[in-house]
Amino acid sequence: MNARASAARVLDRVVSGRRSLNDALAVGLHKVADGRERALVQELSYGSLRWYYQLEVMLQHLLNKPLKKRDSDLRCLLLAGLYQLTRMALPSHVAVNETVQAARALDKAWATGLVNAVLRGYQRRKVQLEADVGESPAALYAHPGWLIERLKHDWPDDWEAILQAGNQRPPLSLRVNRQQITRADYLEMLQREGVEATSLLHTSDGIRVGVPVPVSALPGFGAGLVSVQDAAAQQAAGLLELEPGLHVLDACAAPGGKTAHILETEPGLASVTAIDVDERRLQLIEDNLARLGLSARVLHADAAEPDGWCAGHSYERILLDVPCSATGVIRRHPDIKLLRRPADIGPLVTRQTQLLEAMWPLLTAGGMLLYTTCSVLADENERRIGAFLEDHPDAMEQKITASWGRPCAHGRQILPGEDDMDGFYFACMRKQL
Repeated sequence: MNARASAARVLDRVVSGRRSLNDALAVGLHKVADGRERALVQELSYGSLRWYYQLEVMLQHLLNKPLKKRDSDLRCLLLAGLYQLTRMALPSHVAVNETVQAARALDKAWATGLVNAVLRGYQRRKVQLEADVGESPAALYAHPGWLIERLKHDWPDDWEAILQAGNQRPPLSLRVNRQQITRADYLEMLQREGVEATSLLHTSDGIRVGVPVPVSALPGFGAGLVSVQDAAAQQAAGLLELEPGLHVLDACAAPGGKTAHILETEPGLASVTAIDVDERRLQLIEDNLARLGLSARVLHADAAEPDGWCAGHSYERILLDVPCSATGVIRRHPDIKLLRRPADIGPLVTRQTQLLEAMWPLLTAGGMLLYTTCSVLADENERRIGAFLEDHPDAMEQKITASWGRPCAHGRQILPGEDDMDGFYFACMRKQL
């Protein structure tokens, strides 16, 4: 398979088909066997989406007339071609020639001249095109305009830094399974394998790999010595104040990273129940637990409707990692820039409220509910918790004092890029006795 043509198809599934990048890549990489070609498909896909709003402005200036709707894959190939010229360390003649040939692989031999003209046009008009980018905030910051405005409102002193962080390549962050090995011993293991790595700030078990590698290259990954998890997500288990004998519910658990960390942190828990409404993703929880040598009760269930699965159970700890806009993890998922729309926020807030209302009765008196999102929008975070506290006199906020993030009116926020972490929000609430 032609890597550039495969990348164009992946991009088209995201841009036109509104599929997630993960799903689109799973299809697009299916027939790409060569490791270097697979890496190129991923680089072109991630990079073209990361810089989509800049590349799109350039393409509009380079095309004499818009492409037809049926040629959306060709349009994505042109975006990938421009990404190679603007952001990749490739000889320009290689980028141009190989992208021209990819048009044939898309069964669009008629467009080879067009592809060549557009990419050569960029080379001639580079200075002016870059100036054109500066005239559009969406293009300049490579984020959708609506999100730029929301960030300006919620984070007037930090919005530019948030946008810049969203355009960075994310680090490969790991969590050592403390039930099997210490962080120090695993760092030594990585060193012996020639993998540069350091301890992650603000974590007991976290490691940052200097140059990202496939998980298959991580020693002991298959045996459960280590998992991939950002430093921000690793804060959840510690905030739960776990103790032996507690019953714990992870209410929106897939893919299971936080469930596993809970079990690794306190093996003496009475029980851990992990539920998720997405039946397809339950297998990810099972697979992660099996690889790590851990066990939990895993259920296909909707946390918003506990009557169907709770059967009178109550819990001393509930982790509620709610569905959200994911605006704090854009650097890992650049497709969010295209897939998320302003009209999505209201329904997400409604769902978050439903989940909070459904989970609160399941919490024992004196127990703790930890609410968390990977969002940076106040409507999903501090405002949501503020409204909940106002409506529930038996809910008392437990202030989070930490070396990471920053305090909000309610809860604590990590902004994307702070100490090289993803953007996460946390709020702890105790049910009064």
